Amino acid sequence: MAQQVLLGDPTHFRIRSGANPHTRDSWGRRKKVDLPKAVAQWLQLKSVLESHGVRIHVVPPDPGLPGLVFPANAGFRHGDAFYLSNLNPGRAGEREYYREILDSLGFSIRDIPSPDPFERPLPFEGEADFIPVGDPSGDPAKTVYLFTCGPVERQKWAFRFGIPPYRRVYGFRSDRRTLPLLESIVQPREVLPLDLVNEAHYHGDTVLYSFGPHREHLLVYLNALSKDSQAVLRRRFGSRLVPLSDPDGRNFAANSFQISTRYHGETTRLLLMPDGLTEALYEKVRSLGVVPCPVDVSEFLEKGGGAVKCMLLDLGE
Repeated sequence: MAQQVLLGDPTHFRIRSGANPHTRDSWGRRKKVDLPKAVAQWLQLKSVLESHGVRIHVVPPDPGLPGLVFPANAGFRHGDAFYLSNLNPGRAGEREYYREILDSLGFSIRDIPSPDPFERPLPFEGEADFIPVGDPSGDPAKTVYLFTCGPVERQKWAFRFGIPPYRRVYGFRSDRRTLPLLESIVQPREVLPLDLVNEAHYHGDTVLYSFGPHREHLLVYLNALSKDSQAVLRRRFGSRLVPLSDPDGRNFAANSFQISTRYHGETTRLLLMPDGLTEALYEKVRSLGVVPCPVDVSEFLEKGGGAVKCMLLDLGE
């Protein structure tokens, strides 16, 4: 079976709410997207995926929902079911859009309820904050899920000493209180909660990505996680960690996506990574039996705060 992904048509890609630090300049002004450049980069990513046999489903554009170009936080697949995210207010309108599309693809669509029936569902943004890590044995039952979370705040302007004399408060996207609900969905598999500490890395998929024959290796930008979470990862995964340097971490090296392709009857694994990372990292990926494949998605990263992985939703096989 071919790998399947969901891509969002970039026709209406623009910065509307400016909901993460990458979307605004140093004065807090929303950045302007170079749309022809973004479309060209999106088409190149799509072409790379298609050339290696990935089956692509495209989310039709909607002028009122520019965030559809980043579908990774639509939810996550588990078995034959798809669990919809509880998106932040700026993108909440996308939720029912994704419900309709994924239902048309044959998934059983489910919601993640609130622990308290009298309260709103807790913020949670799907596979952008819920990352599976495989076991070297290849046993799916030993998959571990990493759940990344941080303080969810109302986005606002706040005074500071400096120039400019204000800063934007962004917060994070998934509430730690969702943990028991996620554990109940994927049990008996383990779920490890990790705390994000840098608003520029507002989702876990900008910090962590598992890859390799069984997705047993883990790219990780440790400096974007709390000290306790760093210690948890070191204890749990040890030599399977691939720590990222500051330049690679800041350039979203972890926001990558692995695909498999067949050459002369053998499986080759490619890791689609943002262009411009260090050669040392590319060599490390090669040493683990995976071929790095740089893709230029700079317009999406520099203006929208998302790279390769943010631009697609993994629907499995």
